[in-house]
Amino acid sequence: MIEISIEGDRAVFEVEGWDQLWSLRSRLEIPLAHISGARVDTQPAMGWFQGLKLAGTDLPNLFRAGTYYQDGGLVFWDVRHPEKTIVVDLKHERYQKLIIEVNDPEAAVTRINNAVKAKG
Repeated sequence: MIEISIEGDRAVFEVEGWDQLWSLRSRLEIPLAHISGARVDTQPAMGWFQGLKLAGTDLPNLFRAGTYYQDGGLVFWDVRHPEKTIVVDLKHERYQKLIIEVNDPEAAVTRINNAVKAKG
């Protein structure tokens, strides 16, 4: 699971617990100017042939964490419970999007989108 905070002009995504091991990441910092927006996605594509794992862990349809090549670019994943998933679309970053599990998807999307609008 990911904990999200807004620190100045950046969104900080803290990877919690064992997910740090599975995803090979503990923290991502993204400038708000590089975030296109966020949305809830309760059915992320976590199947067998939905992206090429570059670094991380996955059990198809159950768990996915790490860096994947998908839809023509790099995507960071950290999802165990699809019903708690959000997608953060990025520009001018290594990743084209973050597909992550959060405790409260609606609140996280609102917080990110409001922060992006306020900085825009």
